[in-house]
Amino acid sequence: MALGAMLLAACAIFFINLTASGYANEFYSAAAQAGSVSWKAFLWGSLDSGNAITVDKPPAALWLMALSVRIFGLSSFAILLPEALMGVATTYLLYATVRRYWGNWAGIVTGYIFMLTPVAALMFRFNNPDALLVLLMTGATHALLRSLEYANHPSGNRKRTWWMVLAGALIGFGFLAKQLQVLLVLPGFALAFLLASPTGMVRRILDSLAAIGSMIVAAGWWVLLTVIVPASDRPYVGGSQRNSFLELTFGYNSFGRLTDSEEGSVIPGHGHESGGMPAGGGRGGGKWGQTGLNRLFSGEFGTQISWLAPLAFAGIVISLLVIGRAVRTDVRRASVIAFGGWLTVTWLVFSFMAGIFHQYYTVALAPALAALVAIGAFSLWIVRDKLWARIVTPILIAFTTFWDFSLAGRSQWLPWLKWAILIIGLMGAIGFALAGLLRIRQLALVALILSVIGLMAGPAAWTLYTVSQGHMGSIVLAGPSLTSESMGGGPGGMPGGSSNSQQPSSMGSQGPGLMGQDSSGSQGESSTSGAPFVPSQRRGKSGFRGGPEGGRMKGGSLLSGGRSGSKIVAKLEKSSDSYRWAAATTGSQQAAGYQLASPKPVMAIGGFNGSDPYPSLEQFKQYVKDRQIHYYIAGEMGGHQMGGSDTATQISQWVAEHYTATTVDGVTVYDLTQQQAS
Repeated sequence: MALGAMLLAACAIFFINLTASGYANEFYSAAAQAGSVSWKAFLWGSLDSGNAITVDKPPAALWLMALSVRIFGLSSFAILLPEALMGVATTYLLYATVRRYWGNWAGIVTGYIFMLTPVAALMFRFNNPDALLVLLMTGATHALLRSLEYANHPSGNRKRTWWMVLAGALIGFGFLAKQLQVLLVLPGFALAFLLASPTGMVRRILDSLAAIGSMIVAAGWWVLLTVIVPASDRPYVGGSQRNSFLELTFGYNSFGRLTDSEEGSVIPGHGHESGGMPAGGGRGGGKWGQTGLNRLFSGEFGTQISWLAPLAFAGIVISLLVIGRAVRTDVRRASVIAFGGWLTVTWLVFSFMAGIFHQYYTVALAPALAALVAIGAFSLWIVRDKLWARIVTPILIAFTTFWDFSLAGRSQWLPWLKWAILIIGLMGAIGFALAGLLRIRQLALVALILSVIGLMAGPAAWTLYTVSQGHMGSIVLAGPSLTSESMGGGPGGMPGGSSNSQQPSSMGSQGPGLMGQDSSGSQGESSTSGAPFVPSQRRGKSGFRGGPEGGRMKGGSLLSGGRSGSKIVAKLEKSSDSYRWAAATTGSQQAAGYQLASPKPVMAIGGFNGSDPYPSLEQFKQYVKDRQIHYYIAGEMGGHQMGGSDTATQISQWVAEHYTATTVDGVTVYDLTQQQAS
């Protein structure tokens, strides 16, 4: 019954109000639409079915969405259904993993903590690759620990090897979701397996090598395709400067993010990610904000993930103390090492990475954090009669209560909530202290109930707020807006400078900052300078074509696709299949908005940032000459880039010089099939 209730709660959190986000991140939704009509686009993760350029990630997460769209048709529900299902699956996997070694109620508590982590509730209702990444890392943890259950005999050793092969394959598939980030769990995995496997060291190493081999095979087949297939037979690798997935893997999407050397990315504080806020992030930070051990406790990072972080880190120490001198092969210890390594290594990398970093990345911490909180709590309960446990328990509850009080106070939403957290949590702490002193078991149970209510009130409230809202764009946040004093300033305390504290609670049918419109929403002159950026859209109408509101924003931006007016959509829809692309425009988000509205393939010149060198001016001229592109829709990305190509600007200038501009729904459009202007 408890398991059924937990799964029902998970379904409610991940499915209720799911389609309020419309197409969510249109960048990935457009690629899913393309993959649903073209198997070539499906294989490569192309943004459009004309296969001009890929998204800047491997395609595994897109495959699930594309298959869903093939089955159910293009809609918000079809796009987001796989994400919600993965949320329920991850909850169950966490439960099943913790239950095997710490008991049924420890598994139940783990599941509830996970689903009530605000950033988890957000990202398993959103279509970024993080949901699949987290599911696969959780599955790999389960497989790793299962491998340690078998005795050291031939049958058990074979089963252990196969479980390790499965763990490696899941990590490899995780690479095809979000590249090298999946490897952050490996140090904890390696330590747990090499310590706890019952075999000799040689067999342990061989099993580890089997896991590594399966990981390489699971990821390598697709990577090998990008190397051996001629560039002319596949789309351009988005996010790279040299049409190389290996460059994307080891540059822009990995070491570049650690060292802040992502060639072709946009510099925050110049009208892009930071919403016009000064670069530097405040308090000594770099372009992407403050780094250091307190990074994930600061600003909006803290309210996404860190409500129970003190308990999670304490849980590592407490559970290891409780396990004590158990045999080397004790799987409970291995589970703590695996989850503890996952949490610690990922936390440290996120805290000190100097490149692009957004709040929602912290969802990768959620499973390990949930498991360690539950394991630590049940470890304390096991030794509740020991003096040190009776001292530590109320101290931990009181400390975490004050921390949650601080986090809840960062927002003006429900101002009474922080006081409720403080009062109930401290009552629980005092109750445990008195129960330990007076040895009253009934009082300990009352204190436990009060502590659970006090400590979970904050993350539960933030989660319910998240479920009640739609989330659109490339940078999304769980929970209500924070006060400006608590955000830390710039991309550091508030990466991207993108809090919605100054934005209206609903974008309405038009939304803020529309291309070709002034602030009052009236039509203005068309412009080729592009739309202002909408760096974070936490909420608003779904706005997708055929959606509940039916409104359409004009144009788009780097981080938000926007919507197309009815006249321009009609033009794209009339582009027959004789055109490889109905239109071309600068930037993937703008192209995605037009493509989802039509839906016809739209070329994203320059990829996501508009800085990829595809297509070159000569390639674009050839496409036009061959009548493969019908329209060019003006819209520059603007801002400053960290290197990268200026071919998007060259193409824009060439089109403006040689073709006649017309204004459609406030947007400048060129018909590339007409006679060139003199």
